[in-house]
Amino acid sequence: MRKAEDETAGVLRDEVHYDGRRMLCYAERPASLTAMFEGLVARYPDRPAVVEDDAITYAELDRLTRVIGANLTTLGVAPGDRVALYLGNAWEFLAVLFACIRIGAIVVPIGTRQRHAELEFMLNDSGAKILVHEADLAEFIPAPAEIPGLAHRFSIRAPAPLARPFDDLLEEGGACPAHQPREEDVAIILYTSGTTGRPKGAQLTHLGIIHSALAFARTFGLTEKDRGYVAVPLSHVTGLVGVSMAAMIAGGAVVLMRQAFKAPDFLAQAAREKITFTIVVPAIYALCAMSPALEEHDLSAWRIGSFGGAPMPAPTIEALAKKLPRLNLVNAYGATETTSPATIMPVPLWRENIDSVGRVVHCGVIRIVDDEGRDVPAGAAGEIWIAGPMVVPGYWNRPDANANEFTDGFWKSGDIGSRDEQGFVRVFDRKKDMINRGGFKIFSAEVESVIAGIPGVIECAIVGKPDPVLTERVCAIVVVEEGVVVQPEDVRDWCAARVSDYKTPEFVTVRTEPLPRNANGKILKPLLRQQL
Repeated sequence: MRKAEDETAGVLRDEVHYDGRRMLCYAERPASLTAMFEGLVARYPDRPAVVEDDAITYAELDRLTRVIGANLTTLGVAPGDRVALYLGNAWEFLAVLFACIRIGAIVVPIGTRQRHAELEFMLNDSGAKILVHEADLAEFIPAPAEIPGLAHRFSIRAPAPLARPFDDLLEEGGACPAHQPREEDVAIILYTSGTTGRPKGAQLTHLGIIHSALAFARTFGLTEKDRGYVAVPLSHVTGLVGVSMAAMIAGGAVVLMRQAFKAPDFLAQAAREKITFTIVVPAIYALCAMSPALEEHDLSAWRIGSFGGAPMPAPTIEALAKKLPRLNLVNAYGATETTSPATIMPVPLWRENIDSVGRVVHCGVIRIVDDEGRDVPAGAAGEIWIAGPMVVPGYWNRPDANANEFTDGFWKSGDIGSRDEQGFVRVFDRKKDMINRGGFKIFSAEVESVIAGIPGVIECAIVGKPDPVLTERVCAIVVVEEGVVVQPEDVRDWCAARVSDYKTPEFVTVRTEPLPRNANGKILKPLLRQQL
């Protein structure tokens, strides 16, 4: 057992999990999500746990989970059975989640942007026995003959064909069994949404979720007074683990943004609920910085603005620093397979390292390797491999993917990045998205970061356009704020003054339409390449 170098980590110890993976773990941690929740109810019964239109206390959420758990058990749901949630950001999502954890069932969140064929695959692949869904999404659910394993459906907010009302799960009745899970038991199956091939169900365990939640909570210094704002889907690992579980493990509240994102609504709710931390994409911060509504609200409680997936535009940093001086913009990097964070920027160091995604989480290990799997020197680029208790043990029903994507406990991210001598990690590109222009390798993240600094730019994407001579040419798709005029030559001139000539985009498209994204919010670069 040893004390970590970072005092926020506490004591770490060596442990062995998942049939032989040796890893560092937090010595002091809840034994499971069940133990975590029961501890919260005992310590903070009257504090708000979930806030949507109204606040639900930990004691009330405990009561709801017991009732729902008892009714699910009556329907035949046993430990290990799967319960699918096709829901937006609603209190029912978290109530059913903790009910399933209490009885040992596995939760399968499905994003509300998924449609018929995707639902059919996920429900059948996971073997879901129960589906709880939004009433207005009923039209996208496959017919019973297409999902024969599904025994019961429940709809929230309104009646729906073939579904019982969710209120049936809230009827007081039998006792809720007390299942005691092991740390390595699967609690959640989250389907990745790759741009090619079938989705893969990442198996999130109690061990991984607890460690990820603690990594965020300890790095951000969260307490029972914090309020995490879920403005990304609960069906995504960021909303579910990065914000919700991180807030709860500290005894804080989870504030849900139910409606589609609009900057004025986001800012109004953030001020009204006195939110203290968020994790969203940089484009949301950019839209907030540009919104006149930013001046209209008291956001002084907001101290942590974490982000990932893209560079933070310099004008956004400057605008938020001026208007919200207490807000720390903290980069993080991770994936579904890492149960959210693999790296987090230490809060005191963010201003000097804004181009970095931070340092590896307390219990994690990162290797930067070449194509032969050999470690590269500090500062050199290579593929990022990640290990630690937050890394999932594998995918549901996918031995082929497990064999291809995991080596000696490390998950092969497919991302190209580097780590400097101070331990700061930088992510340059997806391995498959790296551009080859006449033998020069171009990392799209570098050029995207430069373009993000143009005033009025919300987001951008760099992709390669096939070329018979140079292999690929650099193309930029730039999204600007409504009413802002940015010409293609402005983008080229801006880049020419800041990056090498071969990295400067030769083709530039400027638009106000957002970039296309998949159900998990990732930019669909293959679609952009097809459009070119």
